[in-house]
Amino acid sequence: MKPTVFPRRAAAALFVERQHLERPRSQRLGPASLTRFVEDVGGLQIDSINVVARAHYLTAWSRFGNYDPRALDRLLYRRRVLFEYWAHAACFVPVSLLAPWRRAMLDYEVGHTGWRNFLKKHGPLLASVEAAFRERGPLGISDFEQARPKGAAGWWSWRPAQHAIHYLWMSGRTLVHSREHFQKRFDLAPRIVPAIESVEPLSSAEFPRWHMRRSLHAMGAATETDLHMYLTFPRIKAVARRATLRSMLKSGEVVPVTIEGERAPWVALAEDVPHLERAARRRSAPSAGTTLLSPFDSFLWHRKRAQKLFAFDYTIEVYVPAPKRKYGYYVLPLWHDGQFIGRVDVKNNRQERVLEARRVHLEPWLMKGAAGPGAHWGALDADAALAGTGGALADLSRFLGAERVRLGPVTPAKARAPLARALQRAMAGGETQAKPAALEALAD
Repeated sequence: MKPTVFPRRAAAALFVERQHLERPRSQRLGPASLTRFVEDVGGLQIDSINVVARAHYLTAWSRFGNYDPRALDRLLYRRRVLFEYWAHAACFVPVSLLAPWRRAMLDYEVGHTGWRNFLKKHGPLLASVEAAFRERGPLGISDFEQARPKGAAGWWSWRPAQHAIHYLWMSGRTLVHSREHFQKRFDLAPRIVPAIESVEPLSSAEFPRWHMRRSLHAMGAATETDLHMYLTFPRIKAVARRATLRSMLKSGEVVPVTIEGERAPWVALAEDVPHLERAARRRSAPSAGTTLLSPFDSFLWHRKRAQKLFAFDYTIEVYVPAPKRKYGYYVLPLWHDGQFIGRVDVKNNRQERVLEARRVHLEPWLMKGAAGPGAHWGALDADAALAGTGGALADLSRFLGAERVRLGPVTPAKARAPLARALQRAMAGGETQAKPAALEALAD
C-alpha cells in the first residue's frame, strides 16, 4: 500500500486534539471529562516533585484551568474514576479501561530472576502482608517495619515487605487506596475497584494490539520510536512490538502514512486517516489559548516527538547538575495558539504565598513576528502571546493559592515590560480581584 502523504501540521494538529489542548484551561472538570481526557492520552502521570504542584494536578490544570484540587481528589479516591497503576510511568488510568490493565496485572513479569528468587524465599511474607491488608484495611509501607538486608544497595535494598507490597500492587492483588503526604496506602483490590473480580481481562494475545492502538490513538500518527517511547509499560520487546505492528498493517487496522520532511516511516490507525485529512485542510491553528505544561505531561512523554513536530527542544533540568542548567530548575514549557513559544522557570513559594516566575525564555522568533520553525499556521501576534502568558501565570497563581507573582528576567529583555503589564492586568482582572499586594513584586 502506498502511504498517504500529509503535511507536518496535520500530524501536529491531530496530536494536539488527542491531548485535549485545543482550548487550554477551558474544560470543566467532572467524572466524564476527566475520564475522556485520560482515556484519550493513555494516563495521567504521577510524580513526587512538588516545586509548583504535583504533576497530576498541574497536568489537569493545563486542561481544566482553576479547578479545586479537592474535587480531583474526590474523583480519584472516592468516586474511583481512575486508579493508580503504570502506563508511561506511575499514572492514574481509567477504570473504564480496567479489562486491558487487568491483563497487564495478570501477566506481570515474575520470571525476572530477582522476583523469582524473592518469591521463593519470602512466600510466607507475601501471604502475611496480604493477610494484614485483609485484616487491618488500608496500610502504608511504614506500617511494615523491617530492617533492610545488610549490605543491600539500589532498588533491591528495599525492605522485604516493600517488595511484597510492590508485587501485590503490580499483580493487581492490591491497589492504591489513598495517599497521605503523598505516601501510598494500599488495600485489597476488590475493596477499591469491586469490578476487578468480575471484569473479563483482555486476552494475552490481544493485549499488545490494544496497547498499540492506545498509543496510536493518543498520538494520532507515530513512528515506531514514538510507539516505543509513549506508553512504556508494560515494556514490550522490540521483536514482539514489530510483529504486532506488521500484523495490524496486514489486517488494515493500521496504515502507513508519510509526513512531509520526515524520513522515518509513520503509521496511523485506519480510522484516523479521515481525521488527518481534515487536519491537513485546516488553515487556522488547532489550539486557541495559552497554558504552561508540566514536565510530566503526556504531550511531552516523548520529548523528541515535540522537537520533531514543533521544533521545540526541551529537557527536564531538575536532573541536570546546576552548573549545566540552561533555563532553570523546574522549567515549564509555554504553549500558545498551537505552538511552543518559550519556557518559564517556576517555583511556588508556599511560605510567602508567591508564585515565582524566576526566568522567562521566549523563543527568538516570537518577538520578531515570524512563524515558528516547526508545524505552524502562520506567524503569531507577539502582543497576544504575551497577554496569554500573563493570563496563564495569573491563573496558575490563583490555582496554587498564591497572592503575588514575582516576575524575574525575561529573554529577550524587551519583552519584560509588556509581559509585566499583561501580568498586572491579568492579576487585577481575575475572577477573584487581586489584593494590591499581588502586584507589588512585579518590578522585582
